[in-house]
Amino acid sequence: MGEVLSVPRYSNVDRQKYDGATYTPVLFANFVAEQILKIAELPKDETIRILDPACGDGALLDALINQLPLSFRGRIEVVGFDTDQEAIKTASQRLEYTFPDVNVRLERKDFLDYVLKLGSPEDLFIDNRTQERFHLVIANPPYVRTQIMGAKQAQQLAQRFGLSGRVDLYYPFLLGISQVLAENGVAGVITSNRFMTTKSGQAVRREMLSRFRIVQVWDLGDTKLFDAAVLPSVLLARGRSDSQSAHLGDIAFSTIYETKDSATAEAEDVISSLSVDNDTVVTISDGRRFRVRHGVLDNGGDADGVWRIGTQATDQWLATVEANAWGNFRRIGKIRVGVKSTADKIFIRSDWNNLPGGRPELLRPLITRKCARRFKAMVPENAKHKKEILYPHVATEAGRAAVDLSKFPNSENYLEMHREALESRTYLIEAGRNWYELWVPQDPGAWPEPKLVFPDISTKPIFWIDTDGGVVNGECYWLQCENKDEQDILWLALAVANSTFIEAFYDHRFNNKLYAGRRRYITQYVELFPLPNPECDEAIAIIDLAKKIHASMPSAEADELAQDLDAKVWRVFGLESEKVSR
Repeated sequence: MGEVLSVPRYSNVDRQKYDGATYTPVLFANFVAEQILKIAELPKDETIRILDPACGDGALLDALINQLPLSFRGRIEVVGFDTDQEAIKTASQRLEYTFPDVNVRLERKDFLDYVLKLGSPEDLFIDNRTQERFHLVIANPPYVRTQIMGAKQAQQLAQRFGLSGRVDLYYPFLLGISQVLAENGVAGVITSNRFMTTKSGQAVRREMLSRFRIVQVWDLGDTKLFDAAVLPSVLLARGRSDSQSAHLGDIAFSTIYETKDSATAEAEDVISSLSVDNDTVVTISDGRRFRVRHGVLDNGGDADGVWRIGTQATDQWLATVEANAWGNFRRIGKIRVGVKSTADKIFIRSDWNNLPGGRPELLRPLITRKCARRFKAMVPENAKHKKEILYPHVATEAGRAAVDLSKFPNSENYLEMHREALESRTYLIEAGRNWYELWVPQDPGAWPEPKLVFPDISTKPIFWIDTDGGVVNGECYWLQCENKDEQDILWLALAVANSTFIEAFYDHRFNNKLYAGRRRYITQYVELFPLPNPECDEAIAIIDLAKKIHASMPSAEADELAQDLDAKVWRVFGLESEKVSR
């Protein structure tokens, strides 16, 4: 990737993060190879062409070739690309030693550069052999973000594949594979599972369904199959011709996530656990327990929609919720991320009172994840965690504006001391902004209004209402009522969001966790949280109870009321409370 090393902002990224290289364990490689060959329909007499577009140490190609019948080896042609010369050398030695009778050609080449040149004038100079499509593709693409990869190539890839925002390198790898996979060929690809649920993955989800005939998906969640902090998945897909319509039929979908529930089955390892029946808790040899689910891919009928597992039991549960829902959190207003300064050490401090130049006039209390507590924020015990933000923005009739610093001498003096560092944020200056502004200040006029606040990642839902006018930091999200006459709906949302019901809803609707059972409370999830009819008697009682809990926090009384509230939330959605899997 020729552009990468010239990116100053990421010049200190370690080698694995830069390359995105996470080599595949043998057990995992064998699983992917086995799944590919289960459905492959290979040529009876012609050459069988195999590709690994990011071959690394050759583990995936080794596993795939090894599982092919010996009689096929004389007509196998293997092509592998990688940008790491040492990896190419290792893989070549490995495959030549193990399969001396197989035609193996590994090249130091960037697969994405190769794909970008297909169909372009430079296509004439590409080796004719590599222009032929491949019958089998096996891959574990790098996971690196495009801002680490380099701006120029990122822009080219975005234009070619219709991608936008902060995307991972494996997105264009997935779509690039579709351009080299033969019609009815089979691809088995290991990826991060992030694309299934993130906003940046919308275009990839749509294009995957359009460009491939997906056969099966495995979400391998928090199984820790890699040393790196990657939550992996496997996609098994067939190639399709341009004349074939987008594939939207039943796609098998399996998930496996760690749980503390009692096991009813045993398996040697994570991979063999995948063969147990649906909704089985299995324990493996190292003592970990996993819940395995089998169903079909459900995207709500929306090509851009979040991918989740659909099972009969899950669908029935969600249908009950929908029948008792009046709307969802999206109905309240837009969920926003907190402010982002891109210079936190300057704008955010806990020692403002100790500055020799005096306390700046533009300080506001800052809400961080250190304040996180259900229903009502807490004041952090550690003085270092009691933060304030210098907030140089104001609401005007024309909209948001930067303050006139000359009217705030202490703030002006302080910011002038850091002017050089602040002006180094060239992207802010190029956007026509003042050098002393926050990069993402949000609406200054919104902070005094009541707002629902929550951290982006937590094992249990932690939502609270702020009525003190605090500014929300970028590590948290916040939601306000767009209709000022509907403030009670915010209290209803507070009750629903903090319930064990919403944990169960999350797991049924999204079924996506990070390590140690942590859930991601991000916009595309929270905006779909359901709300009961706020005018029904049960909802009115819930709103009243949520306000009482907020007013009495923290106390034993609040804890008792919260238990009563939790049961009411379950009932208002037509369900009985249940133990939520951890």
